[in-house]
Amino acid sequence: MGIAGVLVIIGLVFAVTSIRGFGSTEASENASNRMFVDASTNPPKAFPVELKVGMEVPVKAPSGGMTGWPAEKCYWTKDGKTKTEPTYVLLNVYLGREDPTFCPDCGRLVVAHNPAPSPGRKPPPTKDEYKKR
Repeated sequence: MGIAGVLVIIGLVFAVTSIRGFGSTEASENASNRMFVDASTNPPKAFPVELKVGMEVPVKAPSGGMTGWPAEKCYWTKDGKTKTEPTYVLLNVYLGREDPTFCPDCGRLVVAHNPAPSPGRKPPPTKDEYKKR
């Protein structure tokens, strides 16, 4: 009887630990928390948004309007070096413009799903370099 009781307690502990593992993880929280930018502010101001099922874009921005668009991160400096804190950039396509987007901080090209710096990666072109292409 004592051995059965111990096995039941061990089973319950195992079950509770397993169920807790199905909760939110750091990866799932990172995936559901994104930075957006408010298109109605000048310059566009970044703000965090917790994504939920069924959300539509644009989202409600802190300014009160439905002017929140997904932000692209730019980790470059004017001289082509990298930085640790990103500049959050509003893509021109969200404003209905067809011209390419350049970071207001470093002046380099920013695209959808903007790639982060990595070893050996050259910085994106500046506006002048882009025009010369």
